[in-house]
Amino acid sequence: MHSLELLLDPTSDEAVRGEWRVLSAAGLPSQGDHAGTSNAPHVTLVARPGLDPAADARLLPLTAALPLPAELGGLLLFGAPPRGLVLVRPMVVTGELLDLHARVHESLGGAGDVPHTVPGRWTPHVTLASRLTPDQVARAVDALADADIPSTRPVVLSQLRRWDPSTGAIIALGPVTADEGDGAGRRPRRSGERTRDGLE
Repeated sequence: MHSLELLLDPTSDEAVRGEWRVLSAAGLPSQGDHAGTSNAPHVTLVARPGLDPAADARLLPLTAALPLPAELGGLLLFGAPPRGLVLVRPMVVTGELLDLHARVHESLGGAGDVPHTVPGRWTPHVTLASRLTPDQVARAVDALADADIPSTRPVVLSQLRRWDPSTGAIIALGPVTADEGDGAGRRPRRSGERTRDGLE
C-alpha cells in the first residue's frame, strides 16, 4: 500500500522510539523491532493502492505548513482478536492538521484510500506495536506506566514523505531546507525498504 506520511522532528521521534524500546525490553512486540533503515515514527495522511509520482510537485508547496506543533494522546487500540491488536498513540486533531490533510487529498484527487485515511474518517496516530494479544496489551500498558512515560506529549510534525512499496523507496517531499535552495533540480532522497506490519 502506497502512503504519504508525516515524520516527527528529532526530539519527538526519539521520545516515541523510547516507548518502542520500553516495549522491546519487556519482551513485547514493538514497532522498533523492524530492522528497515526507513522505519520511523510517523502519521499516515494517505494510504492507497497507488500514488502517482507526478503528484509530488503539487504536494511540495503544501509542506510550507510544516513544522506543525501537535500532541500525542493516550494509548488507543485498533483491531480485534484473533488477528491481533495494534497499540497506538492517537494524534490530537487540530484545525491546522485537518486542513493540511484535506489539502493533501484535494491535491491528489482520485479515490481508493484506506478508509481510516479518508477525510472525515481519518484517524491520525503513531503506531507503537502490532499483532498484540489481549494479555500483551495489558503488559504493554503496565510497562509504559512503570517507565513513567507521560500519557500525553507535545510533538512537532516536521516533514512529508512518500512510501513507494513497488520500489522500496522513501521519497522526502519537504519542506525544503535552506541548504536545498528552492528545490530546483533537487532529487528525491531514497532509503531502504521498510517492513510493514499492522495498521499504518
